[in-house]
Amino acid sequence: MNQRLTQEQLNQIIAEVQGLQLRQEAEFDQQQIQQILQELNLPPELLDEALIQLRRRQALEVQKRRNRLIAFGVGGVIIIAITATIFFNQKQSSLLANVSAQQDKITLADNRNLQNISRQSNAEVFYRVTLKDAPIGKKLSLSCNWIDPSGQVVKQNKYETREVKTAVWDTYCRYTINSAAPVGNWKVEMLLEGRKISEESFVVK
Repeated sequence: MNQRLTQEQLNQIIAEVQGLQLRQEAEFDQQQIQQILQELNLPPELLDEALIQLRRRQALEVQKRRNRLIAFGVGGVIIIAITATIFFNQKQSSLLANVSAQQDKITLADNRNLQNISRQSNAEVFYRVTLKDAPIGKKLSLSCNWIDPSGQVVKQNKYETREVKTAVWDTYCRYTINSAAPVGNWKVEMLLEGRKISEESFVVK
């Protein structure tokens, strides 16, 4: 071998050879082991069986360590997934908590403002709401409660908006006032995933 080595490489080789020598000195061959067993008054013929059992236990220990590592890995992935889910849900809740009504109004189909309506007109009434701080790229789950003068919810609209494109977003719900509608002061309220964000009153005559 005609290879030149640096002093650092030589030191590493010396350390490696010393380690190999120590390992060899610490190991026993089969004949030495049988002699030791005889000195201890143990049957040497059981040596092969003992070696098999030893290797089996060592293999089992390696498998246990591997299983523990796998379990830790799976547990870590589960914890990360749960943490990510909680973070995502909190972020979503925070985004929705910022949404509010910038303005609202009650109109007819032609968008004319409405404060009073005759029940004989059998007209469709629209509750138009302009949202602010709407989360762009999301769809919002909204509902409207139409409440008659006795305080009873006579109609509930539930719907999902299209994907929000701008932070200021127009939406509406509607209800038909017919001849059976009780006269008096009505109220309509809009809710975002169960949280009331606006309400408006009108009179049915």
